[in-house]
Amino acid sequence: MTSGTSPGIVDFAVRTSTIDGLLVVTPKQATDARGTVRELFRRSAFAAAGVDLAPFEQINVTETRLGAVRGMHAEAMTKLVSVAAGEAFAAYVDLRPASPTCGVVDTVELRPGVQVLVPAGVANGFQALTDGCQYLYCFDTEWQPGMPGQACTPLDPAFAWPIPIDPDDASQISAKDRSAPRLADVLLDQTQGKT
Repeated sequence: MTSGTSPGIVDFAVRTSTIDGLLVVTPKQATDARGTVRELFRRSAFAAAGVDLAPFEQINVTETRLGAVRGMHAEAMTKLVSVAAGEAFAAYVDLRPASPTCGVVDTVELRPGVQVLVPAGVANGFQALTDGCQYLYCFDTEWQPGMPGQACTPLDPAFAWPIPIDPDDASQISAKDRSAPRLADVLLDQTQGKT
């Protein structure tokens, strides 16, 4: 899995997804007998790929138990997400009413060396595939209680999580996420002008 100009080098790359503006990113990586060094973020690499990003204002990392789910949240902020350790099954759904891909769901298996750039208005969520999965979020806006955004429950069958979720198990899903509206209801409210 190496490319670039010398053995052990993986070059920066960006690919599109089925959701408009959602990008899957491979950061530059160098591997030798000691292990791997990965660039978490290099502005010039994104700029060279034609991706203009506002400066990050907040960076969070969660440590999540095997099988637990966090999301689906679509705040008014752009996010660069990845895992620092472990693996996660990440799901995204476009909740932007004017987007040509509104309602489209896409998934990405995240491991160190895979990132996703999530546009504002696209819901982001994940399920930890390993215990102690460390999921990293870089935000272009500081999170504030009550900030604009939408959410839908990760229990919606549209997301097809690989590990079954017990909706009554607080170690798998929060009460807030469990009680969020279904995806179909969020989309219906948009068509009726309720959001």
